[in-house]
Amino acid sequence: MRVITGSARGRRLKELQGKETRPTTARVKESVFNIVQFRVEGRRVLDLFAGTGQIGIEALSRGAKTATFLDQRTDAIRLVRENLELCKFSSRANVVQGDALEFLSRTQEIFDFIFLDPPYETGLLKNALECIAKFDILSDHGIILCESSVTEALPELPEPYQMGRVYRYGKIKITAYEKNLPVL
Repeated sequence: MRVITGSARGRRLKELQGKETRPTTARVKESVFNIVQFRVEGRRVLDLFAGTGQIGIEALSRGAKTATFLDQRTDAIRLVRENLELCKFSSRANVVQGDALEFLSRTQEIFDFIFLDPPYETGLLKNALECIAKFDILSDHGIILCESSVTEALPELPEPYQMGRVYRYGKIKITAYEKNLPVL
C-alpha cells in the first residue's frame, strides 16, 4: 500500500495485520481521488473509520490543509499515527480514537471532504450519513464519498444534501453525496 501522488508519493504505508480491517484497494483509492481531484488542496478532510489512514494521508499528500482520522480500534489508531509520522504529516492531522457516531454528534468541526468506509453491511454507513446531515458538519459545496458493497442500499439525505453518482468497481461501489451543488 503506497501513497499515489503528491508530496509523499511512493511512500509505503504500514498495514494492519489480520482480517478485521479491509483496506481500500489501490484501484478504488485512485478512483476516489479522480472523483475529487481538484477539490482536495487546502481542504479539511475527515477519514472516518480510518483503518490505516491511507485515504486521509493521500489527501494530505495532495495538499489538504488538515485531516482528522477516526477509528475505534486501538491498533488502527496506533498505525495511523505511525503512518502520519512516516509521511511527516502529523502536524496537519488530528487522530481520534472512539465511536464514529458519537464523534459525529459532538464535533464542532466542519469538513470539506468526508470519506466513509465502515465495515460493510453493518448499518454504520447509513447511520453515519444520517448523522452528518443531522449535525450538518459538511461545508457548503462539500463532498462525501462512501465505500460500500454493491449490494448495500444507501439513503437519500435531506436537502441540501444530494446523492450523486455511484461508481462501481467489481463488488465495491463508491457513492458520492454533495451539499448545495449539482452532483457529480
